[in-house]
Amino acid sequence: MASMIRHITIDSADPYALATFWAQALDGSLGEDDFPGDPEAVVTTTTATLLFVRVDDPKAVKNRVHLDLQPQDHTRDQEVERLLSLGATLQGDHRRPDGTGWVTLHDPEGNEFCVERSAAERAKS
Repeated sequence: MASMIRHITIDSADPYALATFWAQALDGSLGEDDFPGDPEAVVTTTTATLLFVRVDDPKAVKNRVHLDLQPQDHTRDQEVERLLSLGATLQGDHRRPDGTGWVTLHDPEGNEFCVERSAAERAKS
């Protein structure tokens, strides 16, 4: 007997706004019954379901768990630029001169996530 992961749940001050960012970032869709001001919002993608839940406590420390994103049809650097244009902010640049490494970003509520190289970029090394 085993369990499966149904949702990855993220606490947030504004679930709908944060879910909107992640729906764009992951080419996912918001739940049909999710609206601004709702206490919960769901984003469904081809690989995961994220549940955003309103929590009144502000984020105070670094996340103990975070998402690592891998672009599917473009480069890591192109993905970083796209995510920044959606409202992410740069936290740390860990790219190396040889092309390896990753970039750490914050979503609009300050949650950390990383952008790694695409599969095509990894295959070249």
